[in-house]
Amino acid sequence: MQERSSKKKTEDVNSIAADIVKQTTDKSISKPSQEKPKEKNPAAVALGRLGGLKGGKARAKKLTPERRKEIAKKAAQKRWGIKPS
Repeated sequence: MQERSSKKKTEDVNSIAADIVKQTTDKSISKPSQEKPKEKNPAAVALGRLGGLKGGKARAKKLTPERRKEIAKKAAQKRWGIKPS
């Protein structure tokens, strides 16, 4: 019986997987490009950081003690898996 030419000898799984990816994408597997990431606008970064630094404190100042208690109770219930009563 004649052997088929497409039949390959046993290869490791990684080589087979690489061949399948290569065939399906029609591209060879290559290293990711070494492109530089876009630089961020320093003014926008400073503005975002400024809002982030005061956000939690400003929100806490606005909340009533009752609302803070509700939030804390809900967080504890979630944390410890307690069903609300």
